[in-house]
Parts: sequence; structure tokens; C-alpha cells
Amino acid sequence: MQRVGGENNAWTSNDYTNYYVTLPAGNIETAFWLESDRMLELNFTQKNLDVQRKVVIEEFKQRYLNQPYGDIPLLTRPLAYKEHPYRWPTIGKDLAHIEQATLDDVKNFFYRHYAPNNAVLAVAGNVDPDAVFQLAEKWFGDLPRRDVPVRHLPLEPLQKEARELTVERNVPAHLIHIDFPIGKRTDPDFYINDLLSDVLSNGPSSRLFQSLIKEQQLFSEVNAFISGDMDAGLLTVTGRLMPGVEMAEAEAAIWQELLAMATTEVEAREVLKVKNKIESNLVFSEISFLNKAMNMAQYEMMGDVNEINREIEYYRSVTTAEIQQAAARIFRKENSCTLRYLGK
Repeated sequence: MQRVGGENNAWTSNDYTNYYVTLPAGNIETAFWLESDRMLELNFTQKNLDVQRKVVIEEFKQRYLNQPYGDIPLLTRPLAYKEHPYRWPTIGKDLAHIEQATLDDVKNFFYRHYAPNNAVLAVAGNVDPDAVFQLAEKWFGDLPRRDVPVRHLPLEPLQKEARELTVERNVPAHLIHIDFPIGKRTDPDFYINDLLSDVLSNGPSSRLFQSLIKEQQLFSEVNAFISGDMDAGLLTVTGRLMPGVEMAEAEAAIWQELLAMATTEVEAREVLKVKNKIESNLVFSEISFLNKAMNMAQYEMMGDVNEINREIEYYRSVTTAEIQQAAARIFRKENSCTLRYLGK
């Protein structure tokens, strides 16, 4: 890869793993060769597994155990999910999940999932489409199909009462984290929920910033976002408290803003502002060939790559009334999972 001027990496989400390669268009066949080899077979040895196990254990410690607020995902996921596998972080719930993985576990996982009939290949850049299809046939056409299990995960039961957890850690400031169950990435109301979270916290003119940070000075930072998972996901509201602010006061202030969203129709100007931000971000993100390829792959994983061309249209069609209705449906106490993260 280095010899042909390229680089590669990967990441894993709740739903899929993404391997990506960027390199000069004239050397694209090197990427096809390497990725087809990766999909066909890996060099499974105990030594390789032991090396990577140490790497992942260190990543777990660095990300979740050895930095302030790092264990929040380990606390909030089992609070929000009781049946669905989303209750586990992708890296594992604790170090034992990594330490106890066997070579057979890894092999079985690979041969169960790494197959051409369970993958999407996306190519973007200064390339000739016919040549790309020929390369795909050359390098992937002979790879064997595998018996990939049908994705049939347990549905998360409807939440009927508020869930709460309070912990104390050696951190500099209190933090509150509230999750609300919402729908899937492929649901029509995904775009409504995304705009709802943006009205709350996208930029310094957003509602939570103006009220909770600038005016009341209760928080040093506050955010709202959605997970965008393939199965039912979460809308999260989280904030770090200013020194001296009591948790009860901060939590009440957040709920006041959320209930205002649920009971009063959002101004058209607010919604237009966040729609414009989203549209500009989508347009500018397409400048990067890597982003374009990953977006195409994700939309094909969701069922239809052509939906990527209708994304802006879906955001534009959302009304202020739909955002208020979504807020009223989501922002209910019995629909909330609250983590109060107290600094010692």
C-alpha cells in the first residue's frame, strides 16, 4: 500500500465494519487485490491473535478506563437496552470479553461474516466505471459465497418507565447524559429526529447553547444527537455542568427546554437554519472521495444506494409541526434513561 502511495484503515460500528483505502487512481488495482485477499482468508495464528488482543486491550483501557468520562458508554448502553445486542459496546463490555476470545471464536466470526454475499464494495474518484466493474469481477468474482446468518436480532421491548443511574468518579465536573429511544436509521422519521436534535444543539445559536450555556450559565458544554443505528436507536442529550451547579438544577433546566420543544411549535426560521447547515455539510462532504464512497456503501447497506440522491429532499420536506410532534413523542420522563455522573 505504501509503495503505491496509499493508506488504509477500518472502523466498526454497532451494525457493520468498514474497511477503506485511499490511493492514486492509477494504482487502484492494488486495493482490489489486497481487499479480495482479506475477504478470502486471513492468516490465523495464535501469535497474531495474541498481538492484536494486546492492542485491543490497550485501546479499551485508553478509551474507556484511563480517561475522564471514558466509561460512559459502558454505563449508558445497558441502561438503554435490556434485550437488544446494542447493550454491548462493539469493543466488548469489559476486558474479559477481549481476554477470553479464542482463535476459534475469531475464525468462526470471520467465516460467518466476511463474504462477498455479505459485503458492499464502493469506489469513488477519477475512475472509469467499466474498468472498475472489470476489476471487481477479476478480483472478487471467484470468491466463494458463505452461509451468512440472517440478521434476526431481538426487538427491544417498549420502555414504560424512567431509568436512572448515578455514579461517582474522579472527574473535574458533574455530567448528565439522557438517552431517549427512537426508531431505526431507515425509518421515515429519521430526518425529523435529526433536525430535532440539531434545533436543540447545532451551533452557538441553538436552543440549548443559548439558554443553558449563555443565559443561565449552568453548563460548560451541552449537546444533542441521534445514533442513526440500523435497528432502533437513541436520541441523546448530554451536558457538562459548570462548577458549583447542582445536578438537580441542571437536570430541571434541560427538561424545561425539552418540554418547550414538545409543547410549542418550532419557529420556521430555526428549522430553515439547521436545514441549510445540513445541506451545506452534505454538499461539502461529497468533495472527499472517501466520504462519497463510504456514504454510497452505507446507503446500499440500508437497501438502496440511490436514496443518497434524495437525502437533501427528505430534510427539506420536514415541517415544524412534525418536529414538535416528534419532541412530544420522544421527550417523556417514562421514555428517558438518565445517567448522573458526579465528580468527587
